[in-house]
Amino acid sequence: MRHLYKPTWRVILAIFPLFLSRFYVQSQTLAPLTVEKIMRDPKWMGVAPSSPYWSEDGTKVYFSWNPDNVTSDSLYVYDLATKQTRKVTPTERLALPGRSGDYNKARTQKLFEKNGDLYWMELKTGQTRRLTNTVEVESNVKFSGDESRAIFKRGLNLFSLHLITSELVQLTNFVAGSKKPEAAPSEQEKWLKNDQLALFEILKERADKKKEGDKIAKSNQPKRPKEISTNDANIDNVMLAPQGDFIIYRAVKAVGNAKNTIVPNYVTESGFTEDIPARTKVGSAQMSTQLFVYDIQKDTVREASVKDLTGISDKPDYVKDYKADTSKKATTRKVQFTSMQWSENGKYAVVIVRAQDNKDRWIALLDPTTVKLKVLDRLRDEAWVGGPGSYWLDWLDEETIIFHSEATGYSHLYTINVRTGERKALTSGKFEVQQAELSKDKKTIYFTSNEVHPGEQHFYKMAATGGDRIRLTTMVGANDAALSPDESKLLIRYSSATKPWELYLQDNQPNATAQAFTSSLSSEFKSYPWREPQIVKVKAADGAEIYARLYVPKKKNGAAVVFVHGAGYLQNAHKWWSQYFREYMFHNLLADQGYTVLDMDYRASAGYGRDWRTGIYRFMGGKDLDDNVDGAKYLVEKHGINPKRIGIYGGSYGGFITLMALFTKPGVFAAGAALRPVTDWAAYNHGYTSNILNEPQTDSLAYRRSSPIYHAAGLRDHLLICHGMVDVNVHIQDSYRLVQRLIELKKENWEMASYPMEDHGFVEATSWMDEYKRILKLFKEKLNAK
Repeated sequence: MRHLYKPTWRVILAIFPLFLSRFYVQSQTLAPLTVEKIMRDPKWMGVAPSSPYWSEDGTKVYFSWNPDNVTSDSLYVYDLATKQTRKVTPTERLALPGRSGDYNKARTQKLFEKNGDLYWMELKTGQTRRLTNTVEVESNVKFSGDESRAIFKRGLNLFSLHLITSELVQLTNFVAGSKKPEAAPSEQEKWLKNDQLALFEILKERADKKKEGDKIAKSNQPKRPKEISTNDANIDNVMLAPQGDFIIYRAVKAVGNAKNTIVPNYVTESGFTEDIPARTKVGSAQMSTQLFVYDIQKDTVREASVKDLTGISDKPDYVKDYKADTSKKATTRKVQFTSMQWSENGKYAVVIVRAQDNKDRWIALLDPTTVKLKVLDRLRDEAWVGGPGSYWLDWLDEETIIFHSEATGYSHLYTINVRTGERKALTSGKFEVQQAELSKDKKTIYFTSNEVHPGEQHFYKMAATGGDRIRLTTMVGANDAALSPDESKLLIRYSSATKPWELYLQDNQPNATAQAFTSSLSSEFKSYPWREPQIVKVKAADGAEIYARLYVPKKKNGAAVVFVHGAGYLQNAHKWWSQYFREYMFHNLLADQGYTVLDMDYRASAGYGRDWRTGIYRFMGGKDLDDNVDGAKYLVEKHGINPKRIGIYGGSYGGFITLMALFTKPGVFAAGAALRPVTDWAAYNHGYTSNILNEPQTDSLAYRRSSPIYHAAGLRDHLLICHGMVDVNVHIQDSYRLVQRLIELKKENWEMASYPMEDHGFVEATSWMDEYKRILKLFKEKLNAK
């Protein structure tokens, strides 16, 4: 008879740790990749630190982090002296000063707002004094020109609070609503009143006494600011001149008859369908802005006129494609005032103005006395004005400003003397200056650029007068740097192509070593040998070179997938951690299964200058699609891919390109997955679309050739559409309209999946899993991959 082995408890206890150890190792090993594994809640990867900032004395770094993988991030602090990291207690957090605020010229004091109240801080001692404790919110606090007062906004109005005496003075008197003037008396009413006063002596005496009494009462009243009706506009950017004599402000008036869209929400707590108010569509009437100057001494308000802006009546070139009414006179274009700044001495004010048709950006000098605008710089672009830093400027000294311009085709730094008009280029070359800031003494400019490589971002410094650019960071990838308060160190948020963001510290010196002080990745994430995609150049049909990420499998299956990033103006063929991290992991999964994957920075992607940025003007689905088609040819010619076994997919703009590829380039891609795609650009928002295609009512040709719904008859290959049902960005109506078009065209080689709980960017792990299982199934079945 066979005896069953019954282990003793001693034996069980002996082998249990070994069992646990083996189970732990297995549970922490990621390979082989599956959709279920990579599309979990991203916290499984480890949560990268975010929003880092220096303490006011530069001895600590604060940042949001979640190393314990709990429900939400917490505030952590790293002490430079002890090199210790710990969680900030609730009591400590309450005592921290507000991150934003205003500093005096000597950088010894700070004014800031916290929880709607104002505080004044001595930076050397850390001593903080509360200035207000009110129900009403105070905001936008700044030092006055003589640094004796805090200037801030409360409600609609601007106030001044003396830092020593605590005297509170109201500087403006904006009154909400539209003030209607009193009806003027008719000629009959005037005659009757004069006749009454002439007939009756008592009436005349009483009228004279009242007039004299009113005069005395008015002379005894303290001086108050002029009552200014807002005329139903929103008042913002209210700025007191450093000398205290003028206030400039912007009035923003919304358009009352602009029709908003509605997104139905079907899965709700109430059990009823609920409507989500959403955006307007491109071409709807836009808000108007006006710039005003309040002369405090004269107690007068005047509006700045734009009639002196160079080329204010110029029409865009595209109107030549349509029959123009030559009888119409040139009209002044509508504009948006986007930024206003006083010089430190209050002698000058500059404003940035953008044409509402997106073709012009002016930097203008505002004379507060005459309320006239004098153009200092005009940037005209027949496509649209844009690029890094387009609406940033700062004062270099009392009469010189520094700003970005794409005048040479790449975003670079320039200065202009506002008194003489002298202009100087500080940087030049075929690269972009992406962000800039001045040192405290304004003798040095710090900036981020991609001069080393379009796929790298490094931090530089340069004399404010121009000259040699000194590179401060060396790590390959993206270096998002912030100067310490004394400018001796750099706080760097850094990532590479295969590793998410971590925090580093480095001396503010070239070739200094950066030291990491966070480590966030989970053991499970690190257990997989993530591929560093090759950065390759693909030759376009028109001779341009397209930067792309390439994932090459160890053993090719002869099939390939082209990924199309979203957003249009976005960069993904770079050497840092992609915001498309789920797709990055999916591409590793595809490569593991033998697929070659190509991810291109097609025309209109960020990082490559003006011509690349505007390459899709008036034809989305033109050069950008051609670039992806050229990518497919590259895969065939350089990597031996079967031309009948190439798939394409992408979300948002990538979904749009996928549709255009299948509809207008049949046979190039055997299958495509269009995720949350735009199918008709006339249904998208104004801010993004009007830049590229103008407005549908004025440039219908651009919308017709750019919208997939008009080309749906060309579908021959296999199409998967996936869309969130509560997408308030690209509405699911886009996909439903396309589905109806496909039904009417009697197309059968398509399917659609809708996600009732998802917005434009999916949140639920189960939705991500379902979507990418469908994509993987599509490629496996239609690309005939073994």
